[in-house]
Amino acid sequence: MAVWKMMAVAAALLTLPMGAAAGGMNPAPDRKPGEGQGPFKTLIIRGGTLVDGTGAPPVGPVDIIIHDNLIAEIRESARPGQVGAPPKPLPAADQVIDATGQYVLPGFVDMHTHGGTPDKAADLTYVYKLWLAHGVTTVRTVPLVWDDNALVVSEKTRSARNQIVAPRIFNYTTPCSSWGKGPCNTPEQGRAFVRWAAKNGVDGIKFFNFERPEIMAAMLDEAKIQHIGTVAHLSQPGVGRMNAQQAGALGLGTVTHYYGHFESILKDHQIQAFPTDYNYANEEDRFGQAAAIWDQTVEPGSKEWWDYLQAQKANHVTFDPTFTIYSAGRDLMRARNADWHKPYTLPSLWAFYQPSHAHHGSFFFDWTTQHEVTWRRFFERYMQLIHDYQKIGGRVTTGSDSGFIFNLYGFGYIQELELLQEAGLTPLEVVRSATLNGATTLYDPKGEAPPMGEVAPGKLADLVIVPENPLANFKVLYGTGRMKFDETTGQTGMTGGVRYTVKDGIVYDAKALLADVAAMVEAQRAATGK
Repeated sequence: MAVWKMMAVAAALLTLPMGAAAGGMNPAPDRKPGEGQGPFKTLIIRGGTLVDGTGAPPVGPVDIIIHDNLIAEIRESARPGQVGAPPKPLPAADQVIDATGQYVLPGFVDMHTHGGTPDKAADLTYVYKLWLAHGVTTVRTVPLVWDDNALVVSEKTRSARNQIVAPRIFNYTTPCSSWGKGPCNTPEQGRAFVRWAAKNGVDGIKFFNFERPEIMAAMLDEAKIQHIGTVAHLSQPGVGRMNAQQAGALGLGTVTHYYGHFESILKDHQIQAFPTDYNYANEEDRFGQAAAIWDQTVEPGSKEWWDYLQAQKANHVTFDPTFTIYSAGRDLMRARNADWHKPYTLPSLWAFYQPSHAHHGSFFFDWTTQHEVTWRRFFERYMQLIHDYQKIGGRVTTGSDSGFIFNLYGFGYIQELELLQEAGLTPLEVVRSATLNGATTLYDPKGEAPPMGEVAPGKLADLVIVPENPLANFKVLYGTGRMKFDETTGQTGMTGGVRYTVKDGIVYDAKALLADVAAMVEAQRAATGK
């Protein structure tokens, strides 16, 4: 079999469900009247407590004055503690949102996303509305749809024009897909593809390191010349000749997931010690053994540990950990029984999650306590790595990779915030990873300051408005809310959830978006009897 064909087979094992066709996805319908309010000439967010995304502590109450989708002014609304003092008068506005007692944050950036596939979630509007309902206003798609760049560019353009209900889309694609000239078997072909991508609506390249090192090196170099970004899932088939430290030295922008990190700091070997009967094509082997690397590395805090982190920082590599997509490995029962599955998981997506050799990530054929214990040990060490990188000033972002392994769009992103806090980041550091760090990473390759990612004059009106304090409890961001006992009534109920998501100055009611998703789920149940 030709090398490029073997790579294509390996890529299919990594990504698409076996037997699923690329394409076949339904683009989002045009935004209908009533789907979001605006845009407005002048929009004011009145009296909220601001968490601006830079790491600064909360401040409020403030009024945020927005003109034509740009934040024009942030000003004190009233002094805290001034009982009975009237709020300061507002300028004339087309729309005022009363955010008194609520919290205002920058729109969230999900740095690792995919749309659905025809067999699990064929309507892109399903995933878009779940993202927006959880405050995600920007996504890096890696890719959104496999091998259909024309569709992704169309969705990206329509979102930029606010013709559809969707986050802002950054289109990252895999090497040599969609260009119609076959695989890239030489460095020159790799460079030609990157030049083609830069002219055809692609914002960055997502590598799986199947390419020979000299080809990947050429593409990384050309990406810098063309001012487009790079991210890599440094997969086990290729990590023996291209680990994260080597890729960082060649100019890789982001390491997503954990692959490549631990192979850079193995203590006795250059390659993980796999069992002799290991088969990467068997996904229970693949995921079961992935975590077993945890005790084959150098010790946290050792010189080799810090040398690796300092080298990646010196090369300006961003770490996008995506803890959430692997969290089922350490507690399968919790992942299967999450509150959100019944109202918001499509029957087709639920079927995709079930153990199956045909579906990527559906590998729980005989998942044991030992598997979960190994994954918990792995998480301890991986979380320490991310904490220590952030501690020395390395950039950490927030990505979810939802749509696999019982991880639902939007909900998985909020879980990632919780997991970053578990890794040792403070709540303010978590918010910065979810906002400014992601935006900066997306615009660095362009040589531009990001127009969003923080709440500040001159920035785009991408905002999240939440009735409760997310710094005190990230669970208040889940669309299903969080359980709370009411001392006055003696009753337990669910409270919380994002109230409004503002993207490009258009105000979306998060509860209405979730109601739309719930209706999609019920319609599929009725149609299929599942």
